[in-house]
Amino acid sequence: MTDTHTTHDALEDPRNADIKIYVNGDLLHRDDAKVSVYDSGFMLGDGMWEGLRLYSGQWAFFEEHMDRFFNSCKSVSLDVGMDEAGILDALNSTAQANGMTSDVHCRMMLTRGVKVKPFQHPSLSQSGPTLVIILEHSKPVNSLQSAGIRLATVPQVRGLPMSQDAKYNSHSKLNCVIACLQAEQAGADEGLMLDPHGFVNTTNACNFFIVRRGEVWTSTGDYCMNGVTRQKVIDLCRADGIPVFEKNYSLYEAYGADEAFLTGTFGAQTPVASIDGKPIGTMERPIMTRIQALYKQAIAEYVASKSA
Repeated sequence: MTDTHTTHDALEDPRNADIKIYVNGDLLHRDDAKVSVYDSGFMLGDGMWEGLRLYSGQWAFFEEHMDRFFNSCKSVSLDVGMDEAGILDALNSTAQANGMTSDVHCRMMLTRGVKVKPFQHPSLSQSGPTLVIILEHSKPVNSLQSAGIRLATVPQVRGLPMSQDAKYNSHSKLNCVIACLQAEQAGADEGLMLDPHGFVNTTNACNFFIVRRGEVWTSTGDYCMNGVTRQKVIDLCRADGIPVFEKNYSLYEAYGADEAFLTGTFGAQTPVASIDGKPIGTMERPIMTRIQALYKQAIAEYVASKSA
């Protein structure tokens, strides 16, 4: 078996050894950036996070990311403690402190804050939220595009909205971690997760698309993360005349796809090489390549509009 890689594999960058991390307004060397063991995020996974990417000094599709972030926090009565402008200022000040302008990935994490006792009830978090921003110099490894990702269908499913809605980008990621472990134990890179009805849904880390006879298919969106890149791909396909469908489909259609790819903020569009050991299409991926070009153009246009 070849070495496992993931959709988030990045080139090694020695500059990341000395990055400064934002912790509640302070910028600290990564060795000194810490949160309390009483923090609700550490103790319970009680928090929301967002992944963003910096291109030429601009956070791509910032508004869409903030819509998701603030909606998620409101849904679980988590006070962000600042508005979108405050978040943008924190992101930019962290980037400036690190001398970063492009090829930068951000993980922004907000928890309910430090608890006065080590128990579950939210009222025990009384000192306000904890906000952490980690920025890293981060470029995807070349093998993600050349070799593609090997998926294995896993028993772990994305749950119903009334159990834990998959639209929450929450700190509670055990569901996805279990799926990732199951895929690894099956000899694959990542897990392909089904929805509660057995239809193809998403992977443990990214949204999932297939291409069949020139048509792009993805799940209904009812049981997957409402990915910003996922929606951009759907919108770009519609605008460029590529037939795209959000629908239920089974592994039967996925195994017989001409192409398959993953979407996410870090890797944008990453090809899938195989599912359950079955090769997907050929090494030629004309539709995904077309979508990649459209996506790069959309980012360039967004950066230009914000920089003007």
